[in-house]
Amino acid sequence: MNTAPHLNISGLVVRYPGAKQNAVDGVDMQLARGEIGVLLGASGSGKTSILRALAGFESLLAGSITLEGQCIARAGHGLPPEKRRLGMMFQDFALFPHLDVAANIGFGLGRLSREERRTCVADWLVRIGLDGFANRYPHELSGGQQQRVALARALAPKPAMLLLDEPFSALDADTRGRLASDLRQLFREAAITVLMVTHDQQEAFALGDKVGVMAGGKLLQWDTPAALYHQPACAEVAGFIGRGAWVDAASLGLTGGKVRLRPEALRLDANGVLACEVLDVRFHGPGQVARLKLGADEIELDLAANSQIKPGEHLRLSFDGENLPRF
Repeated sequence: MNTAPHLNISGLVVRYPGAKQNAVDGVDMQLARGEIGVLLGASGSGKTSILRALAGFESLLAGSITLEGQCIARAGHGLPPEKRRLGMMFQDFALFPHLDVAANIGFGLGRLSREERRTCVADWLVRIGLDGFANRYPHELSGGQQQRVALARALAPKPAMLLLDEPFSALDADTRGRLASDLRQLFREAAITVLMVTHDQQEAFALGDKVGVMAGGKLLQWDTPAALYHQPACAEVAGFIGRGAWVDAASLGLTGGKVRLRPEALRLDANGVLACEVLDVRFHGPGQVARLKLGADEIELDLAANSQIKPGEHLRLSFDGENLPRF
């Protein structure tokens, strides 16, 4: 049985001409066949540079990229983008405005006969829920529909892997939420290996089997979403993932330096050990969120929608310290 990773990135270093620092600095990561990987980080963290290096748009200063056992890039050498068997979808979808939906999806299927191409396009129209839209043009589609067409066009030629660059950034929040679960199911059905970049934690956790947190060109942690949240490898990851505030461990009666105190670990308790003052309360559907002063620190507490707690009140809280990140 072949246990080699479908994608193996080893010691990847990318530096743009004239730059003093590496855009990607010694990144190692792997994906098994059919896994969905997501690179998460702020703008300039290096996540898109990894995608561009994988696609063949940037050369490698050091390291290597292997796909399905074939080295597609190393320092001083790389297969041209069209030889890498990669499907790509970018932020603006890049559909051809003068081609209808069927022609857009079938664009990369020139090797097939006319009948085979027609059958493949019809199959993908059903898969993406746009059966009956074959003769429409991109400007006649909603943003979400355009995204599905772009995805079908990328997947129809059966690439070895799919690359997604901020695929939901041009869509409204409601559309993004609906599409995330649909796309995960579609990727599963297509048995396609995926690498996506995003700055949105909800998207990353909704889609990714593996999620990597990037900062300063380095991959701080490459793990499951649950492990990133509950067992962050460093304070930077703990501070980036989820909500929370750093507080002195001593103020909680714990040993160590700083603790990441998360809202779900707190509860109102008249006999609690934490004494706080309410600074403000805001709506955060479906409930409310209170910002509290705890000694020299500020923390957040989730409240029910009908809570009557007001700024200026003094509260006591207890907390669950079992799974709080501590560094």
